Amino acid sequence: MNVEQTAIPGVVVLQPRVFGDDRGFFKETWSAARYAEAGVPDTFVQDNLSKSSRGVLRGLHLQHPHGQGKLVQAVLGEVFDVAVDVRVGSPTFGAWVGVTLSADNHKQLYIPPGFAHGFCVTSETALFSYKCTDGYHPECELGVLWNDPDLGIAWPVEAPSLSGKDQAYPTLADIPTDLLPTFRGEGDA
Repeated sequence: MNVEQTAIPGVVVLQPRVFGDDRGFFKETWSAARYAEAGVPDTFVQDNLSKSSRGVLRGLHLQHPHGQGKLVQAVLGEVFDVAVDVRVGSPTFGAWVGVTLSADNHKQLYIPPGFAHGFCVTSETALFSYKCTDGYHPECELGVLWNDPDLGIAWPVEAPSLSGKDQAYPTLADIPTDLLPTFRGEGDA
């Protein structure tokens, strides 16, 4: 497995080995021991799958408390995936990482708890899979405006299809800091 550290510690791009021939391919998409060696130490408790069409943007979402670490991948099509550090006191607070994930490149992205997450679909259709380290807690749901000018995310779409909730989220600067997760130090990921 190829492991690439990003500019934000704890956010990791993983590319599993793919064994292919003229019949198709096989790849291991999760192994607790192998992924722990790669810096993905969490236990996952829930798997989710979403289907979206070109131009759909979902995000930027997080939960606090009950933060969710996520291992994400496109199993069909292509998405541009984004993780934003929203941990108060973090040296990378407000920084973001963006990665193209596709069924063709087989890349995965691990996003630790304490990050807002979103993606937009750049192919005709995409099936997006993610493993979560905690379940869904609607009472802990938060969101950051997808096009927050202070974040400056370089989304590859200008007029995305958004849910009403995603359109109405505040900018990061407008969220009271006591509602956001707190950075706990270098090992906080």
